[in-house]
This record gives sequence, structure tokens and C-alpha cells, in this order.
Amino acid sequence: MKKIFVVLAIAASMISAATVNAQVKSATAARSAVEAAQKASADAKKAVKAATWVKLGQTLIDAYDSPMGNGWIGATEQDLALVMGSTKPSAEEQVTVNGAPMVKKVYDTMNYYFNQNGQLSIIEVTKPVVENALEKAADAFVKAAELDVKGQKTKEIVDGINGIVEKFNSAAYNEYSAGRLANASEFFAKAYKASSSVAGAKVDLDALYNAGYTSYASGKLQEARDYLKECVAKGYEGENGDAYSKLADVEDKLGNKEEGRRVLENAFTKFPQSQSILIGLINSYMSAGDNTDRLFDLISNAKKNEPENASLYYVEGQIYEKLGNFESASKAYDETIAVNPNFAHGYIGKGILFYNKAVEIQEAASNEMDDNKYNKLVEEFEATLKGCVAPFEKAFETVTEADQKKGIAEYLKNACFRFRTESPEWQAKYEKYAEAAAQ
Repeated sequence: MKKIFVVLAIAASMISAATVNAQVKSATAARSAVEAAQKASADAKKAVKAATWVKLGQTLIDAYDSPMGNGWIGATEQDLALVMGSTKPSAEEQVTVNGAPMVKKVYDTMNYYFNQNGQLSIIEVTKPVVENALEKAADAFVKAAELDVKGQKTKEIVDGINGIVEKFNSAAYNEYSAGRLANASEFFAKAYKASSSVAGAKVDLDALYNAGYTSYASGKLQEARDYLKECVAKGYEGENGDAYSKLADVEDKLGNKEEGRRVLENAFTKFPQSQSILIGLINSYMSAGDNTDRLFDLISNAKKNEPENASLYYVEGQIYEKLGNFESASKAYDETIAVNPNFAHGYIGKGILFYNKAVEIQEAASNEMDDNKYNKLVEEFEATLKGCVAPFEKAFETVTEADQKKGIAEYLKNACFRFRTESPEWQAKYEKYAEAAAQ
């Protein structure tokens, strides 16, 4: 679940089998422990001690865990058979959750949902021991931190808060998996709030970003704006600046088009290669009927500061390509290669430019009824398609990542197939890249 819109760093919130509810307390025992701890916290003499509030926080966490049973996300039915003993479901049914088929098993205090691989995907508590137990636990640990002036309980307090953050994130994952995005957003926000509540705890900016994304996805735009603004203010920019592009999109949808553009322009100076930012800027200028020259002004200023930065020339090529200016895009990719002959994106950009143009010409030829015009289009198609081969071959030599190499080989295989009967050389190229694409 890492990439839902850009990066939803949910994987960190999933709890491993080693840390989840190894031996949860019974509901009766958990409730009794909470009542005893609450009684102690109400006692005037005990209430001034940090240990009293630490104990209350811990019992509330136990109370939160209790109705979930011994299951954990990712567990198989075989795993659970070993840890749940005689605890058996009272009912079982086939259900569809968020578009996915699942098996729902009903227990006394919870429902377990298993995916098609037989793994536990969602834990749904139906009978909580204490309402809002995690929120109350977090408050208890905050109170303990206030009283712990000598720092004697710091580790227990921080461990308690970190555990609460993990559980909030896990709850958010449950809600997201069930398709309840608004609920997921609330739990992510609670995870972030808890992580920021005491000194020494790890502030969970992933949770803050996830709260912003899930708020956006559920239509809660104002909340999404607030979360995402706080994200970028705290230096959390997302993968390749995606936090900015999402914030700009939210601003735009809220009617703040100028603010959205300002966000994108500022982000562009940091992440000129970001496709989401680049596309957002192009759409912003074009939808407003503005001259897109402003984009090239931004690029020009960036190139003055970093004239040897090949990625800036590459981005210029991307802009021209998206605007449909083939010649200028090709020139920009050539400049990219000239600035840095080892920058593979320059070759890849030019190769894709020519390949896509060839496909466009081929489609035009297929719809042309005039024989003379058709033949000219076929000639243009073949010349353009051959134009993608040299840059793609150079890219194939330059890149080292296996997936990239395979992708480039796929383009080359398709292009060389057209010309394989022209000469042994073309046939050899086709065979070489067909083999590389198949690996």
C-alpha cells in the first residue's frame, strides 16, 4: 500500500506477528485492570506520581487489544489455529469488501476478514472493552510525562506512545482496506497527534501525509489541505515532491487556483523532474488560458544557476513533448545528451519521442484513403521509427537497472521487428532485443 496516489507509507503501520497481542487479556481482566488504574489516578496522593499514569496508559492499551483476539494482519488460518486454541468463530460467510472477495469469520468480540490468499486482512472490533481506549491511553502517557520531571519513566512513556502510534496506524490500515477512507484519515491524524505528544517519541510524518491523502480521497478537502500544508511546512515533501503536487491539486479544487500554481512553481524549483508537478503546472497554465512561456522562464532561470544539470534540459524536452512541439522536444533531448552523455534519460526521452511520433503517423496512415498520401505517411512512419533506435540503443548501453533495461529492450524489439527483413543487421538487432526483453 505504499503507492496509492503517490506514496502512502502504510507498510510501516502493519504490525508483525512477533509484536501483536501475543497473549491478550480477557475482556473481564482488561476491564478490571483499567478500573483499578483509574481508581488509582483519582487518588490525590497517587495522582501526582508519573508511575500511576503510566500504569493507566498500559492498562488502556491492553483493553484496546483485548477484543481483537490473538490475530495479526498477515496471519494465515494455520497461524491462528496455533495461537487461538479453542476459540472458534460462531459464523462464517463470503463477503465483498472494497471490491475484493473475502471470508468473514465472526467471533464474540471481533470479526476477522481473510483475503483470497487465506491471510488475515482486516480486524474489526465489535465489542470494545473501553471506548476510545487509545486516545485515553495517550492522554495518560502525556500526563505521566508532565509529572516525570526527573525522567525516570521516560522510556516507558515513549514506548507507550510509540505503541499507540503503531496501533492507530494499524487501525487506519484496517479502515483503508475496508474502503472507509474518512475513518482511515481520522486514525492517521490520531497517529500523528500521538507521535507529537511527548518528547522523545518518533514524530510520524508518514501518518500526517497519509491523513492528508486519505482526506483528499474521501472528499474532505479542507482537512486534506491542512494536513498537507503542515507536511510541507515540516519538510515532509513526499516522493519526488508529490506532497506539493497533491497540495496544489487540493488548493485548485477548493478554488484557490493562484495559490495552487504558486505551490507548484515553488516545488518545481526543487523537483524539476517530478512528473506530477510538471503536469500540474502545464494543466494550470493551459486551463487558465495563460501562456506556457512561464514554464520555460522557470527552466531558463534554473539552467542559469545549474548550466551543467542535464535533468533541466530533459525536463524542457518533456514540456515541449507534452505541448506537442516535436522539433523543440527533440532539440532539448539532444542538448540533454550534449550536457551529460551518461545521462540515460536524455536518450530514453528522445527514443520515446520518436517512437510515439511513429505510432501517431502509423495511425494517420491507417485512416488515409488516398494511395499517394498513404505511401508518403508510411515512408515518414518508417523514417521516424528508425529514428528511435539509435537513442534507445545508447540508453540500453547506459542504464544498469534490470527493469529499465528490459523496458528499453521492449521498445527496441518492437521497432526492429518492422525492419528485420531489410538486412541481417536488422534481424540481429531484433533477436538481441527480443531476447533481452524476455529476460
